[in-house]
Amino acid sequence: MEAAPQPGKRRPALDATPLPMLRPRPILATPGIEEPKLSRIKFDPEAIRALATILSDTGLTEIEIVEADSRIRVARAPSPVLAPVSLPAPAPAPAAAAPAALAPAPSEAPDAAGTVTSPMVGIAYLSAEPGATPFIAQGQAVTAGQTVMLIEAMKTFNQIKAPRSGTVTRILVSSGEPVEYAQPLLVIE
Repeated sequence: MEAAPQPGKRRPALDATPLPMLRPRPILATPGIEEPKLSRIKFDPEAIRALATILSDTGLTEIEIVEADSRIRVARAPSPVLAPVSLPAPAPAPAAAAPAALAPAPSEAPDAAGTVTSPMVGIAYLSAEPGATPFIAQGQAVTAGQTVMLIEAMKTFNQIKAPRSGTVTRILVSSGEPVEYAQPLLVIE
């Protein structure tokens, strides 16, 4: 351990001579094991620049040239792909007098109390398989907990059950139709 310098005394200057280089020891040959031979690959920097130019011009991410025992591979990171952005369409200007044909008739609007809505995004099916009888029909009486349709989401078929007993007055989707979350599916009164 080195003693602390005393006040008024300077530390001795470090020797500015370089340290000797450490050289690796030669590997002793092991009988029966062939040592790999390292060779220096000669390369042309202009050829590599030309390959890099080809990469950028063509949009490729890598090029590899193999000739006899030598190989040159030039690669670059792929540029990120940006997804197209769709902007919402501008809202139409409100008309002074909306035509009566565009407004839904009061009898067509589903009753909020009896409407069964979709609990997920998926594909609605009214029967268990193509050609089979549908789970429900318009005017049919249903009981609470009865399966009224299936919604396929992520390759899983989810049963949609009637939340209450009553009569199916309207079916608002068709079989095979995509549905959104909270979309009205049918009306039970």
